[in-house]
Amino acid sequence: MSERALGMWKDWRLHLLVFAIVLVTEFIGLYEIPLGPGVILLLPMLYAVIIGIGLFFTPLVKEKQSINAEPLVFISVTLLIAKFGVQAGPALPQLIEAGPALLLQELGNLGTILLALPLAILLGLKRESIGMTHSIGREPNVALITDKYGLASPEGRGVMAVYIFGTVFGSIFMGLASGFLATITPLHPYSFAMATGIGSGSMTAASLGPLVAEFPDMAATITAYSGASNLLTSVTGLYASIFIGLPLAEKLYKIMVRKNQKFDNNSKEV
Repeated sequence: MSERALGMWKDWRLHLLVFAIVLVTEFIGLYEIPLGPGVILLLPMLYAVIIGIGLFFTPLVKEKQSINAEPLVFISVTLLIAKFGVQAGPALPQLIEAGPALLLQELGNLGTILLALPLAILLGLKRESIGMTHSIGREPNVALITDKYGLASPEGRGVMAVYIFGTVFGSIFMGLASGFLATITPLHPYSFAMATGIGSGSMTAASLGPLVAEFPDMAATITAYSGASNLLTSVTGLYASIFIGLPLAEKLYKIMVRKNQKFDNNSKEV
């Protein structure tokens, strides 16, 4: 074991801080704040991110802890990916019965690339936009970007920015959007149930709550569709990002940057 790895595991201050954050957040627990037809769901993971960011600006967290925490994020994400794989086997019959709608839903996540990547480039972001927009930026996607580019790369900073933003605001947004859209649109509740499975446990839980509350007679079926959808997205989402999402984001980024450079050159000539 290298000296840096050994020092990381012996960093008692880092492990003690993380353990303390876990205790505090689990003690606070889960809170639901009704807001019209939607629900703001406050989860322990949300508290943990906020507390961790706050502690970074205190003397309790030094540069050593900040550096050591980076590879530990990748290790924890690896364990989650292994869990997704173990869950996939027993759920295969349920996923097959769900039909082609669930199988094709992953293509909808690619819309983040076509919509968000051009906007990010127009706002002045560089290669950070690839990490930010190639997916919804949850744990498997953090692992993918970390493995391909490194967490300290522009792409790594981009995906981590979206991961943190999604953790803090994603559950709130999904809880409100689910409740409002389910009550003001004519779409069937089952379609919203499938839409809740975006590969994030916290966001799925936040968006499922309003649906169950709004359609209590369909609660069991809605929950089943949501669980199958989320599991399928968790399993297939990483492969969709590897073979479609990330290459598409890279290609679109190169095309847009090339066009912007040509536009700048033409403007200078005029």
